[in-house]
Amino acid sequence: MNARRNIFEPLLRLVFPRVCEICNEREAGPADSFICEHCRKHPRAIKRVRPPICKICGLWYEGAITTEFECRNCFDLELEFTSARAAVEYAGLVKEVIHRFKYGRNEWFEPFLAELLIESALPELRFEPVDLIAPIPLHPKKQRTRGFNQAERFASRLAAASQIPCDLTLLERVRDTDPQAGLDRDDRIANVKNAFRYIAEQKLKGQRVLLIDDVLTTGVTASSCAKELLKNGAGEVRVWTVARGGLSQ
Repeated sequence: MNARRNIFEPLLRLVFPRVCEICNEREAGPADSFICEHCRKHPRAIKRVRPPICKICGLWYEGAITTEFECRNCFDLELEFTSARAAVEYAGLVKEVIHRFKYGRNEWFEPFLAELLIESALPELRFEPVDLIAPIPLHPKKQRTRGFNQAERFASRLAAASQIPCDLTLLERVRDTDPQAGLDRDDRIANVKNAFRYIAEQKLKGQRVLLIDDVLTTGVTASSCAKELLKNGAGEVRVWTVARGGLSQ
């Protein structure tokens, strides 16, 4: 079997080139999500979110802040979730890959993005466990156009890695909202107001729910989902995303 695979491998490489999708120069295959080591290890490629961060929304800050703090955005918004955390900053390689994954159907990037989330979220979930994982839903119209909900993909992979149950049917998006990117904070709040509805047959009974999405910026979308979950019996709602955008994004 290995001999046959070796015979046909040169032909397969002609049909499916093992080349990095970022630099188009170095070798990278499906196991690498077609992103070579050189591109992954570039100093500005992947910026991990590190403390100091806001205790609620996880927004990072430069400087030597050693005490727990709440950022101005959270102080003004009164977000419904307990905390939000992200693996990496929404910039550089990660920003390009997320955009191509969502809007260009470059689905081979999924394992790379999911692994960023899992590597960061799993240690925290072992220390502070939750009872249930759920994705932030897309409107059916948008999901049909895109072909998938990236939050569902990441939620399912994190659930498998953590052995925590995942429920894809807790919430639905009842309004086809405009993209949050490019809107100011007030418009973001208005855009997602009453956009989500709890649809599970049974109410939550104090369960700790972890919401999953690809990117968090102001947190108002996740907060709108958290409000519905808390209203229907959740004991606590936390949020994890692959990436964290700056408030100007």
